[in-house]
Amino acid sequence: MADLKRRTLQLSSGKQVKLFGNSVAIGKSLEIGEGYAPNILSIVEEQPDNKIPAGLSNPHRLTVDELMELADFNIQLWMDLKAGLRKYGQVDPKIFGQDSAKTPTAGLDKPEPGRRRKTAADEA
Repeated sequence: MADLKRRTLQLSSGKQVKLFGNSVAIGKSLEIGEGYAPNILSIVEEQPDNKIPAGLSNPHRLTVDELMELADFNIQLWMDLKAGLRKYGQVDPKIFGQDSAKTPTAGLDKPEPGRRRKTAADEA
């Protein structure tokens, strides 16, 4: 199972991915990246001068139910990515769940050689 240690994502295959931060995130588009800004829920470490005790940062004042909903949302995104990988493999952009209109297909964006696309002037 994957693990994060010392800003390194360690995979069971032995591969290691160096990170700039200390977390991995998934976006609604199912693209994966680093989510290293702990600005929704995080720990506030005690300051050396003891002026600020250790505590919790929850600037949006999310409730436990709201945090569980956020966790469920992210878990579902990861599950959607897994389903796409199982269905399409790693080399197909369809894993991102976008419809075909958003993903250009080779040969469809370019007219055939020797032919040009019709324009409004051609039809007038």
